[in-house]
Amino acid sequence: MATRLFSLSLHVATLPTEDAADSHSKASLQNFVHDTIENKNYQSVTMPITNQNWTQRWKNMCLTEPGQTEVKKDIENQRAAEAWRAGSSGPLRRDEVNITKIEEAEYITGMAADWLELDSPDVWVRFDSELALKQELAHASYLGIQTVILPPPRNRAHVTDYARAVNSCLLGSGISPYTHLSIPSTHAPVISDADLNSTWEMWDTIRSMCDYNSRLSLTLDLTAPLPSSLHSLSRWAAEPARYIFLPASSFDFLKDMAQHRPSVILANTHASLHATGGPQAYPQYIRHLEKSSPFYKALETPGTVESFAQGYQDFLQAPLQPLMDNLQSSTYETFERDPVKYAKYEEVSSMVLCVAGAGRGGIVARCLSAMVRSGRKGHIYALEKNPNAYITLQERQEEWGDHVSVIFGDMRTTTLPEPADIVVSELLGSFGDNELSPECLDGAMRFLKPDGISIPSSYTAHLAPLSSSKLWNEVCNSSRERKHAETPYVVMFQAVNILSADSPCGGRIQEAWGFIHPRSDVLVDTQGLPMTNTHNVRAAHLTFHVPYAGILHGLAGYFEACLYGDIGLSIHPERQEFVSPNMLSWFPMFFPFKDPIYLPNNAELEVSMWRLTDKRKVWYEWSLLGARMD
Repeated sequence: MATRLFSLSLHVATLPTEDAADSHSKASLQNFVHDTIENKNYQSVTMPITNQNWTQRWKNMCLTEPGQTEVKKDIENQRAAEAWRAGSSGPLRRDEVNITKIEEAEYITGMAADWLELDSPDVWVRFDSELALKQELAHASYLGIQTVILPPPRNRAHVTDYARAVNSCLLGSGISPYTHLSIPSTHAPVISDADLNSTWEMWDTIRSMCDYNSRLSLTLDLTAPLPSSLHSLSRWAAEPARYIFLPASSFDFLKDMAQHRPSVILANTHASLHATGGPQAYPQYIRHLEKSSPFYKALETPGTVESFAQGYQDFLQAPLQPLMDNLQSSTYETFERDPVKYAKYEEVSSMVLCVAGAGRGGIVARCLSAMVRSGRKGHIYALEKNPNAYITLQERQEEWGDHVSVIFGDMRTTTLPEPADIVVSELLGSFGDNELSPECLDGAMRFLKPDGISIPSSYTAHLAPLSSSKLWNEVCNSSRERKHAETPYVVMFQAVNILSADSPCGGRIQEAWGFIHPRSDVLVDTQGLPMTNTHNVRAAHLTFHVPYAGILHGLAGYFEACLYGDIGLSIHPERQEFVSPNMLSWFPMFFPFKDPIYLPNNAELEVSMWRLTDKRKVWYEWSLLGARMD
């Protein structure tokens, strides 16, 4: 079955019917939804929960006409309004709602009435709008409608009133649908960078006041043409955008959003805006954009990172600790599916070798291949401390013959029968040193001849300020224990935005520290082991330029390694495609902050990170020192 990046939803303002008297025929609604799903390339229908009957009744009760005073207003309407506010006038009426049965609601995304003004300057209009919204949401919950798109915020001066009302709905009893906001909202013919910045700040205020509620997400409204500034648009990639409201007159921005797999709501498809094609041309063109997007092509190409990592996007994982834990066979198998990494190791391996941390033998096999290819004679010592992987190595001994000696033991304490020309290891983590490669290789350097070399010979860790409400919410809102925000995670980034840009104060992504092997300046004991681990302590103090306002949720961590000479490995976003394209073995690191931090336009962000150690463990600490205007 073909991969689907976009889920398509047809937007209808009212149920299409020629007979107004049939507008409440539930068979008609069910038939229309069924026909749309089965025959017209859509997966759902997006439609208002209520209709004009409810609109008119609410306005009669709650609004005063221009020039009219409350004294002159129909006393009966006033009484009806007070009874409605008190909850004694009954719920919504059958002729005021478009959907009444659970059978009709299965493929429907609900839309709250667009005339509701949760941010009206009039406090009473705000109050009555909130009551009406809760009534619609309660009806949607009763029908099992999972998604309700709210009217967009329109008044920045009262965005906190809007946010308070939404939060009250999220926390209210009996209301369970996921709630989406329609943003950006503007009636201007073009959205400028300033408009988009203002819209994003309103969204940020709303979700912050709703305490990053996981039931609150975003609907991007692309009705108006978007600005051309890529950086001003990129911040939306870090937001939980689950829907895109797309009128038939515009198809911008879709290819870049394909990787987020949004639901696309197509509007005005019957308005004859284009001379040819008809209504079916629009979903067909969306499918064309889907298949022509770079993400789709990479997803369908075996061996690419996107194909390999399906299901891992924005999925938090604890970093591996191979020094403390014995890895499972399936973990080694995942590593061995990366042809790029092993090809790079094969390019630099020959002579007398020690593979320190041989695992299931992936690197050993590549080293043998390198010896054969180079025509050199050599011998390999495959050293492994995992007793389970050691069994696999013994099985492969028959395949390798006398060219390989399999040794069980810890590289920090084991001795070899003879000195090695090269020590080869694959102990690198997503941040370079996070799987304790420096500490392990301190012990393995004893195996080398005086002029011996280590592969890798060096590696560096790199940082960048990151915005991702999704990742932060996974870390900090899934559990209130603060320790979860003091733990780095391995994650394949998707719904993220790097906030920084190149500037005189530093690059977009900056180097934090590095390690070199072997080192000649470390004091060792009689066994050749370092006397302490203080030489592996590191500290970094970095300044980043943030050109556009955003929310800082944490730091992104990457690594780059030099295996030997000009052969290397990298997950650095700006260099991976040149150093080791399509490498699969490592995802970046996410270092979360305990609380989101707002950064204004042109901010200078100062962050610090430390790699610390004692006699028993190694750990990281990271901190925001300050953010100031440029």
